[in-house]
Amino acid sequence: MAIAYREWREGDDLALLEIWGGPETVQAGQFRGTLAPSGNSPWRRCIVAEDVVDGVAIPVAAGVVHEASLHPERLWAYIEVDRLHRRTGVGSTLLTMLRHEAGQAPSGVARLRTKVEPGTPGAAFVEAAGLAPIQRSRLVVVEPGALKLPVFGDGSEAAAAEQIEDLATGSVELSDVVGRYYTAVHGWDSPGELSIGTVQRLFLDELSGAHGAIVLRAPKASAFGQGVPASRKGRLEAFAISYAELAPAGDASAGAGAQASGQPTDVFLGHDPKLTADEAEAAVRDLLALIAFQHPVLLELDDSMDALRAVVEPLLESGRARVQGAETLVVSDPA
Repeated sequence: MAIAYREWREGDDLALLEIWGGPETVQAGQFRGTLAPSGNSPWRRCIVAEDVVDGVAIPVAAGVVHEASLHPERLWAYIEVDRLHRRTGVGSTLLTMLRHEAGQAPSGVARLRTKVEPGTPGAAFVEAAGLAPIQRSRLVVVEPGALKLPVFGDGSEAAAAEQIEDLATGSVELSDVVGRYYTAVHGWDSPGELSIGTVQRLFLDELSGAHGAIVLRAPKASAFGQGVPASRKGRLEAFAISYAELAPAGDASAGAGAQASGQPTDVFLGHDPKLTADEAEAAVRDLLALIAFQHPVLLELDDSMDALRAVVEPLLESGRARVQGAETLVVSDPA
């Protein structure tokens, strides 16, 4: 075995896919898309390992490191080695080369991070390389009727309509809360400053796949103080952004993702980070109960999402929710 290393070239993707076959994990399938020619806009360095057999060079492994506009405090890195060349030092050599390249990143950031699935060769490799978990993420399906429907105000339809609203995804108010929530639950890997436009592009416009949003508001408030009839909308407490069709907000019996197929609808559920822990938990529970009343909902649950965990983990324990697929660990170089 004679291994040589070079920069990524056009056609390497097809050659490597032929050697690698299908991705072994969800993370591998996602990261393969980052293997591309090196460049500076955005900054990326990609290296290929070739095994030279009888004078013929065959790509067998590749590694990439690149900057990210979102979560800029670390560089993303990924290495994949074909099964026959694992435990031969190829992956370690690629990692050493990527670390050298990372030391020259224009941002001055050198710490690496990646995603792995527990119990896989990739997880064992990063652990041996000194990367440690900084976050765990699970995809959770909440079954229909898992939570009791909330009662709003006097229990009337009018009272419910005051607090449950079908809100346009272009709403600045919604974008503000979504951005602050995303920042609050990603303190472990800061996303940097998120403008309204960035939030809309990442989570709310058509290209993001967003289809609609339902929000939970506090009861109506008076603009003139206590004793004066309430006239303005209450503050937005929780949101559910659906990446499929949302049921009408006034129909509490037909939650988000009312689909004939019965497949769970992917929903981003969060709350105003200004709420207290108890308020946040209550708001998330009420909105989840509505959107998952008759149809299953798929949520991405990070360990840092305290309010959502407080609501969902008892459902997992009771069997009214289930984890879909394997967990994902985000691992990083130490600080």
